[in-house]
Amino acid sequence: MTGCSPCSTLPARRRSRALALGLTASVLALGAGGHAVLKPRLYPDDFDGGGGDPVTVRIAPGATAADVASTLAGAGVVASVGSFVNVAEQRSMASWLRPGHYRLRRGMAAAAALDLLLAPGSRVVRRVTVPEGLRVEETLRRVAAQSGLPLNELRAVDPALVETPAYAAGLEGFLFPATYEVEPAARGVDVLAAMVERFGVTARQLRLRQRAARVHLTPLEAVTVASIVQVEACAVPDYPKIARVIYNRLRRGLPLRLGSTLAYAQDGRTVSVTRSDSPYDTFTRKGLPPGPIANPGEKALMAALYPARGDWRWFVTTDPLHRITKFTNKESEFVRYRKELNENLGTN
Repeated sequence: MTGCSPCSTLPARRRSRALALGLTASVLALGAGGHAVLKPRLYPDDFDGGGGDPVTVRIAPGATAADVASTLAGAGVVASVGSFVNVAEQRSMASWLRPGHYRLRRGMAAAAALDLLLAPGSRVVRRVTVPEGLRVEETLRRVAAQSGLPLNELRAVDPALVETPAYAAGLEGFLFPATYEVEPAARGVDVLAAMVERFGVTARQLRLRQRAARVHLTPLEAVTVASIVQVEACAVPDYPKIARVIYNRLRRGLPLRLGSTLAYAQDGRTVSVTRSDSPYDTFTRKGLPPGPIANPGEKALMAALYPARGDWRWFVTTDPLHRITKFTNKESEFVRYRKELNENLGTN
């Protein structure tokens, strides 16, 4: 007789019960092991509440929800990667996460951390607002004051590193006026590059190269006209009219006779003498100055590319306080407008 297992000698009913008990024990064992494996995924560790000590974290560009979770867990903001990923996916907000520096707190519930990351006030940035019509030096001083960047660092930036247009002779005219967000780790070259890039976007939108050719100008000349318009005009509706005066005088071979260009030559905002050897002296020299005299905004660029229709050859801001500018094609009226200006200024 061959050998056999002990179960084989049991009655059929008892043998079935033993097999069932053995199978149940195996399933229970497997279930306990599976639960131990799956528990961190199904129920990841999570903190309660809004956290304690403040901490600043950086979310890198292109970071996924898992990358963000790993950064937060590493900084002690959330208890685990899984807790944050689960909340972000459950709320379908993984794609809402943006790069930047954020003020958070250590020991936060994952949901609270997500809420804070999505709150605009949590982002650590300095906003720099540059108005239209500033010159490069004025722009750099404003950026330094509002961003905390050293002025000398901004002055030392090589225009080649910020990729100014090929037709640009420098930064003047191409530091686009707008509001910029400056991250804590930003360098001077990063900020100026963003300003030049913003100019490039606007120039492409306005089709600056193509439109400049339509008004018989090079792209640099178009930006130069826009900068003059920006400085000379007191009111936006006058922008296209001033551009037309410039073009009418250029076409007739007349000097532009603009105080703004002469003041630029003298590195001031008002004219201290009436003549200069500078190529920016448009009283004695015909044609446009060699480059922009300030950084124009979109409306001034538009005016240079789409000037108003008219035969005006002169304009005078007769009432600067109320921003009233008058246009004429008659020299006698121009003389009268100048007298009106002097009366308003009390210089008669």
